[in-house]
Amino acid sequence: MDILIVDDSKLMRSLVQRAIRQAGFRNLEVAEAENGVDALKKLEECRPKVILSDWNMPEMTGIELLEAIRGKRIQTPFGFITSEASAEIKDLAKRTGAQFILTKPFTVDDVQDVLSPILGR
Repeated sequence: MDILIVDDSKLMRSLVQRAIRQAGFRNLEVAEAENGVDALKKLEECRPKVILSDWNMPEMTGIELLEAIRGKRIQTPFGFITSEASAEIKDLAKRTGAQFILTKPFTVDDVQDVLSPILGR
């Protein structure tokens, strides 16, 4: 698995996956998780190159997921794709270990800009 997309919306997971491919990242294995709990289960089996997560999800939020991952000393690059855009949210995400926050609505160029430093081009 190269990328793990974590979002409670199937439609949003599909949109993110399409944007990743349109940004030129076509030969990557992309997995999906419905929430943080599901994502942690997937991370027991393998380590992606990057995790893209929503902020607001049932069962375990994106920030709770990031805290759990960092608590396990997993240093996989982690970014949020969210409609949360306040300075407080951005600061909390960065302090917890997120590499980036991509605010919805996002463009293909936005996706390319945040993923290129992690996945290369």
